[in-house]
Amino acid sequence: MREHHYALTVAWTGNRGVGTADHRAYGREHLVSAPAKPDLLGSSDPSFRGDPALWNPEELLVASLAQCHMLWFLSLASSAGIVVTEYTDGPTGTMVEEPGGAGQFTEVTLNPDVTVRALDPRDTLAGDLPATIESLHEKANEMCFIARSVNFEVRHRPTTRVER
Repeated sequence: MREHHYALTVAWTGNRGVGTADHRAYGREHLVSAPAKPDLLGSSDPSFRGDPALWNPEELLVASLAQCHMLWFLSLASSAGIVVTEYTDGPTGTMVEEPGGAGQFTEVTLNPDVTVRALDPRDTLAGDLPATIESLHEKANEMCFIARSVNFEVRHRPTTRVER
């Protein structure tokens, strides 16, 4: 078993001169940084007094699930001899907020839209290409480190196009 370690810095930048003296007195802006990477400007969700122009943690969680699934899918497709020429996703997430202010995600749905190159009709996968693509999405979901780490369901509803 191998371990992978991740280190970064999250620094609050929303002090408007009085710190957190009042719930409305401070900004939720923050900076996420790591060596040799561009900074990521963040805030809280606009529902929680955040800046809608900045990334919030909930969006980043949904994005990381979509990124992880995509990267696994591309790897699995390549290993299976399937050439992917385009991949986009429009993931959605549902978070439920409880009366006391706590909350949790209840689900994320990935909606990958994938274009693959047509296979030679003599290829054994050619007749079963849609089923093969679906099984690759299922396998990607099983392999994704992020999806395996969350306590809610991560669904996928893929669309596949075949180039002619």
